[in-house]
Amino acid sequence: MNAFAPRPPRADADELLRAELAELLPPPPVPDLTAERNQHLRHAVLRTALAGGNGTTARPARARRPHQGLRLGWIAAPMAACAVVAGVAVLAPQAGPAGPPGRVPVGRSASPGAVRILSGAALAAAAAPAPDARPGGYVYVKSLVAHAGRDAAGGPATLPPAHQREVWLSVDGGRPGLLREPGAADTELGAEAPVYELEHRGATPRKTTMETAPPSVTNPTHAYVAALPTDPAVLLRLVRDQTRADGGDADQRAFTAIGTLLAETWAPPGVTAALYEAAARIPGVTVLPSAKDAAGREGVAVARASHGEQTQWVFDRTTSAFLGERTVLVEDTSAGRAGTVLGVSAVLAKAAAPARGEAPKG
Repeated sequence: MNAFAPRPPRADADELLRAELAELLPPPPVPDLTAERNQHLRHAVLRTALAGGNGTTARPARARRPHQGLRLGWIAAPMAACAVVAGVAVLAPQAGPAGPPGRVPVGRSASPGAVRILSGAALAAAAAPAPDARPGGYVYVKSLVAHAGRDAAGGPATLPPAHQREVWLSVDGGRPGLLREPGAADTELGAEAPVYELEHRGATPRKTTMETAPPSVTNPTHAYVAALPTDPAVLLRLVRDQTRADGGDADQRAFTAIGTLLAETWAPPGVTAALYEAAARIPGVTVLPSAKDAAGREGVAVARASHGEQTQWVFDRTTSAFLGERTVLVEDTSAGRAGTVLGVSAVLAKAAAPARGEAPKG
């Protein structure tokens, strides 16, 4: 719409809104998309708009809202798709071509060194106290995070200082959670988001909501995580099945999803142990002798690389406790030279909280 064109002298607010939306969202033929693909459509539309194109989209078919606040938004930070906020592009996950790109034969597990570290982490997890989160309460996770960004003109990615991140997740998943970060308004997690549907050019926008997705590996509630299978083979198969829609490297998808569950949920000891044992069955997982989390804690890491990026899980050398994650370029790209850190985190606390927004005592 021409910002300098005179507006009709007696046009009411609804007519103006309708005209503006019609300019912005002229509808093409409605694509036949499954519910699982609606999220990817929204991402594609966002990328088109940010690139300055004249992309169009149709009325969303009750698109499911992804779980906000769980990491991927933050940790896996490759360079392909990006959102520009205040002139800065925050790097977002890259799908990559379908199929495993690595040279590891299908069916092989992680390297012997990685298996040893993950087995030690599983033993330590199995002996840890069970979460004391109760129905009606919340699981509280405090962490430090940083994700690299690029300015709108491009150039190499830069990693800002890590900042604190607090998340409250409803134990039973029946109520919205909360994400709190300094310098930003609190974000409600898991609630139905208001959206406006436009049936066709000239139609009056209709207010509706995006339906929340059911609990899953990529949209977990505490109750869902607590009920995950403790057989590593069954658990890995479930993770692979529920991340299939994301495309790309199936092994990397599984490794990333398990890392998210370890970092941002509070699973019972048996489930946590099974997550580590499942990761030990993923081909291409190797050992790094030294790595640091976002809090500067040094430890040993297991890692997996795909499409020029390496995801690292950092463990305490003595206790085998999970400390945090890093995502690092292992190839030169437009986002930076090999060795550039794209994302880093540190898990500081997991506890039960009586209410949303209330930090646990002690």
